[in-house]
Amino acid sequence: MLWVKALHIIFMVTWFSGLFYLPRLFVYHSLATDSISIERFKIMERKLYFGIMTPGAVFTILFGIWLITFNPHYYMHMAWLHYKLACVMLVILYHLYLGKLLYDFRANRNQHGHVFYRILNEIPVLFLVLIVILVVVQPFGAVSHSLN
Repeated sequence: MLWVKALHIIFMVTWFSGLFYLPRLFVYHSLATDSISIERFKIMERKLYFGIMTPGAVFTILFGIWLITFNPHYYMHMAWLHYKLACVMLVILYHLYLGKLLYDFRANRNQHGHVFYRILNEIPVLFLVLIVILVVVQPFGAVSHSLN
């Protein structure tokens, strides 16, 4: 189980490194004016999204599911895990939104300025903080099944 947990964390770090860096590339891409720089950013963004971020996301999710299978009855009754999984779903949506923005840049249809991407760049920090606190501190106990 410890190997699975280690791999889950390794791929999560890989995924989040891309989630932190891709919007930063979008900042610089949105400021670029020469065609050489614009094409270079397109290549960098594509390689980051499909070569690092997406595999990181897939393996994070797969190893996370594998961790739950070690003791599903216990984990699925822990409220903190439900909140963590909700955060993970939002991170997946954020990831997919970055993919949409990547396609917009690739098709020369970017509609946002550098300030938008600077703000967008801060979102994964919030998710990372929430997820780490939920996993380490486990601020919520078991899910209550009673109506009282």
